[in-house]
Amino acid sequence: MIKSRFFAGKKYAVLGLARSGMATVEALSASGATILAWDNREAARNDAAKWAEIADILQADLTGFDAIIVSPGVPLNTHPIAQKSIDSGVPIIGDIELFSQARDSLPPHRVVGITGTNGKSTTTALLNHIIQSCAFPVRMGGNIGLPIMSQDPLPAGGIYILELSSYQIDLTHSLSCDVAALINLSPDHLDRYDGYQSYIASKERLFAMQGADEFSVIGNGDNDTLNVYERVISHRGPHHVILADSNIEGDQSQWPSLQGPHNRQNVAIVAAICRALGLSEHQWRNALSSFKGLEHRLERVAEVDGVLYVNDSKATNPESVIPALAAYDNVHWIVGGIAKSDDFEIFKPHLGNVRKIYTIGESGPSFAQAFRNQLPVESCELLANAVMKASQNATAGDVVLLSPACASFDQFRDFEARGDCFKAAVNNIASREENG
Repeated sequence: MIKSRFFAGKKYAVLGLARSGMATVEALSASGATILAWDNREAARNDAAKWAEIADILQADLTGFDAIIVSPGVPLNTHPIAQKSIDSGVPIIGDIELFSQARDSLPPHRVVGITGTNGKSTTTALLNHIIQSCAFPVRMGGNIGLPIMSQDPLPAGGIYILELSSYQIDLTHSLSCDVAALINLSPDHLDRYDGYQSYIASKERLFAMQGADEFSVIGNGDNDTLNVYERVISHRGPHHVILADSNIEGDQSQWPSLQGPHNRQNVAIVAAICRALGLSEHQWRNALSSFKGLEHRLERVAEVDGVLYVNDSKATNPESVIPALAAYDNVHWIVGGIAKSDDFEIFKPHLGNVRKIYTIGESGPSFAQAFRNQLPVESCELLANAVMKASQNATAGDVVLLSPACASFDQFRDFEARGDCFKAAVNNIASREENG
């Protein structure tokens, strides 16, 4: 874990004891801090009791405390902890801010922070893969993988890569990234912000925290992101601000886990970050073909009789499905679940690669009604049935794509369970083919 003399003798209140909260409590305790912790779950409170005093933070006297540490999932615009912070005069921060405060205690290193509306996880994991392939010490954390405070410090010369959501940036005040990157912007999480411009401002703060000699990398795939680029370059000057070139050269067919225009943009961001870190084009380009991608995000499951099966269960809203539909030709699209919107018009300009639609789940009938006049549609209800039907209709060169555009909770615990079900159904098909 990451420990720091900066925390010794200080007092912290930790609200929320899931993975990042528990890692925070343990790291602060090991650093010599005094901790008051709370979670609505009794089991979590019991686990934390070995490191912290347990009490309801909303009812506690926080006089003399140095910070309240909350999970990024706590909605500060509606949760009473925000008023508690004001009344007690104690700032609210997150675990990324704690990491920033601990940096002076760590061996010399660099930090890359990556944000954006879409593509953060793939971009972060791809950069991690490239740096590993170059044999540099590296840790990946933030909104991906293990909580950063739970990970062992890197030796001198190491690189920390942090995927940062807007929520995490909101709770961070001193993280000066050696390289900060913004991939793209589109309306998201507006229930937590006073409009879209406030959401953009949250992302843009990542650059405001940087020092004069640090690098800013910004995508050029949409006007809102380009507007951020113009503002950042006007404040920081051109020498340390890089506009990523989404027309980056290269045969994308040689990058099997990086298909589609959106992944070309992700590669462009990573290439610009690598340039800022001093890596050569030879180093990053050679690693693209060996990148395996992320589970449930355009995950290549198997190829059976020339048909490719792709698990994109993480695509739980319409905006995340559109890049998937553009990534492949001859698509048999499995869609449905609990719809987040009844506006299906957003899909219609993007169906040129789709041969047939297979609907599942609660919203299946609505999707079928919306598309039946434009494309062949088969109502399947169950995911396993949709996979079977698609496998019967697909021919060599086709792609069977689970990209549901919906939440999973009508039939599955979460999107991971839905993706696992898809992979099990595909593996059953592959086994039958192998056994004749």
